[in-house]
Amino acid sequence: MLTLFRPGNGCLHRMPAGRKTLLVVVLVLGVSLLPSTWWAAAVAASATVVAYALAGLGDGMLGMRELGRQVFGLRWILAITIVGQLVFLGPQPAVANTARVAAAIAVAALLVLTTRVTDLLDAFERGLRPLRRVRVDPQGAALLLTVTLTTIPVLARLAREVRDAQRARGARGSLRTFTVPFLVLTLKHADQLGDALTARGVR
Repeated sequence: MLTLFRPGNGCLHRMPAGRKTLLVVVLVLGVSLLPSTWWAAAVAASATVVAYALAGLGDGMLGMRELGRQVFGLRWILAITIVGQLVFLGPQPAVANTARVAAAIAVAALLVLTTRVTDLLDAFERGLRPLRRVRVDPQGAALLLTVTLTTIPVLARLAREVRDAQRARGARGSLRTFTVPFLVLTLKHADQLGDALTARGVR
């Protein structure tokens, strides 16, 4: 199954999936709860840079290349966020809130970049077992969480790969020439995802 996992030996790669998930949740909540000030924007950006530098993603630039990819993928969300808030709230809240959104999403992405899907699924299942008492299926809930975390960024990467391949061939960008190969890759990913679920006994 296609994932965003990057093999490595950094501290996040070596950390158990359950502890890593809790750490990422704490970091995302911490960034999200920062006030809408200039210093908070600087803290959010700095925390994200440090997190990627320590992640050991092996991109040759202490994680900054991968961080740049993540932020670039969010460019339209960030543009809409900052423009809308500039109009209604002013420069300082707009920049701070946009920085917090970018930091929270980028830090959350580290979870799937440094953890195999099977390890994530197993960690979620273990963490959700107490919910059996309230008739929640831990396997089903863990599967839903894992698929949600991995599928959307994977589709974003597939779209980027299609665009890069078109540019390399000198093809003109159009909706039709983008949609057909993207749908082919998406259906292939869906087949791989279905095979992976079947291998785990999910029907």
